[in-house]
Amino acid sequence: MMRKQLLAFVRVMGDSLRDLAPIFLVIAFFQLVVLQQPIPDLGRLLGGALLVLIGLTLFIRGLDLGLFPIGESMAYAFARKGSLGWLLLFAFALGFGTTVAEPALIAVAEEAAVVAAEGGMIEDLPQARHDYALGLRLTVAVSVGVAILLGVLRIVRGWPLHYLIMGGYAGVVLMTAFAPKSIIGIAYDSGGVTTSTITVPLVTALGVGLAMSIKGRNPMIDGFGLIAFASLTPMIFVMAYGMLIG
Repeated sequence: MMRKQLLAFVRVMGDSLRDLAPIFLVIAFFQLVVLQQPIPDLGRLLGGALLVLIGLTLFIRGLDLGLFPIGESMAYAFARKGSLGWLLLFAFALGFGTTVAEPALIAVAEEAAVVAAEGGMIEDLPQARHDYALGLRLTVAVSVGVAILLGVLRIVRGWPLHYLIMGGYAGVVLMTAFAPKSIIGIAYDSGGVTTSTITVPLVTALGVGLAMSIKGRNPMIDGFGLIAFASLTPMIFVMAYGMLIG
């Protein structure tokens, strides 16, 4: 068993190295050929690259061992239980919980609070910045919870994905016309940072597992699309948040 696990780890590390290699080559090419300068602090750079390789390998291996299986197994369990209410509640809680914990969202919310304070939108006080950042994080988390709920309901009901996406982006365009200019950029960025390291694996596993467990659903057609909702709804909710506090 240990030998099998070690071989799997080595295989994943090889895949990670292959994926990271283009980044390293681009940096080396522009530094040595275009700028014609030696790479500064080469030892530290190589050490950092090694840590990135190990971290990415551990992350991917962890997804394979833990997050993907548990997401799929819970989707199967809820489908067998036959309770749509509990399934939707779980979908909302999963979207909310994973988004609140997203490091990228925390960083963006804190930076947005600093800029808002410097721009005079809020008081330049630690508590005011904290409240603004927390409000932004909770708004995005609620929006992703709603998005995953709608996505799961789409899989259960068999609704066409493209109609919902077109309607959602029509809402984004409409909200953009009325939202304060100072919040629009943050809203659009919020749609990107929500789909990061924690949210994507669990949500994808949930969608695929649910589509596999429902008769008549195709995992390739119906199992994917939840991430699209998770990117879409934060833009609408954050612009609404800006209109309310503005």
